[in-house]
Amino acid sequence: MKKNVVLFSPIPHDQQERLAQAFNLTVFNGSPDADKQAFITALADADGMIGSNMGTKIDAEFLKQAPKLKAASTISVGYDNYDLTALAERQIRLMNTPKVLTNATADLIFTLLMTAARRMVELSDYIHQGKWLKGLSSDYYGTDITGKTIGILGMGRIAQAIAKRAHAGFDMNVLYYNRSAHADVEQAYQAKRCELDELLSQADFIVLVLPLTEQTYHIITQEKLALMKPSAILVNGGRGKLIDEPALIHALQNKAIKAAALDVYETEPLPLHSGLLKLDNAVLSPHVGSATIETRYAMAKCAVDNLIAALNNVPPTENWVNPDVG
Repeated sequence: MKKNVVLFSPIPHDQQERLAQAFNLTVFNGSPDADKQAFITALADADGMIGSNMGTKIDAEFLKQAPKLKAASTISVGYDNYDLTALAERQIRLMNTPKVLTNATADLIFTLLMTAARRMVELSDYIHQGKWLKGLSSDYYGTDITGKTIGILGMGRIAQAIAKRAHAGFDMNVLYYNRSAHADVEQAYQAKRCELDELLSQADFIVLVLPLTEQTYHIITQEKLALMKPSAILVNGGRGKLIDEPALIHALQNKAIKAAALDVYETEPLPLHSGLLKLDNAVLSPHVGSATIETRYAMAKCAVDNLIAALNNVPPTENWVNPDVG
């Protein structure tokens, strides 16, 4: 007998067909965040669920209403909304897609860094507004990247890809802050592991690619921002809640740091009343680290592979978040 699966995010047609062939597939066409109760109802008889990361918390209370659930496959690296303890208690397997988006996300983060350094959004607006009538004044000059110091918080796959781009592409000095040392990274990119405060005070560009945990929540506070150089540029490609956003807005307003470039925010989508929208020295993108045609297809395929394997009791792979379950 085929198992029951709920798909709650759009995926390429051929990948949806794979799910339909392997399982009794229900496509939930609403938004799990907007209509949580309808989503739970759709999952009442489901053995598996698959879709992009969302705001709805998959916790013990939620799982009580999905009594048959055996596996969840998220089309993302992050899984902040899944309560791992609750999943373990129910022996529900969780899979993610960590490898396929590494390069696309590293590319986007470095794009943000370069955009902020060379003030490309401001300069584009300058032309669109009809202000380019003569040579550019020094008020619009940017900042060099080559030969500067980059400080990376985290040293997972994406962070390593950023370190590679910084060292090999721009001859940058690489500092990193991480719970454990990475001798291979230190050797390949001449990187130096250091304490957080040392990194913040020395780096010209500070890049966040940490996961969100109790320890990393608001790792960048008003006090940490005060340690940074006035010329520093802060880039966040990890999770929005790594930064105390009001503190960052205050620092940018008062030129305590030069600029920030952000792909993630404490609240998403970014509220229209956010102070970030009023700042010329804030480069903003709408959480699009993996948003390329090729990468999003690869993520969907990986997530489908993961769910098919899980519901057929294939032994855990590196894509399994909780391999001890089951």
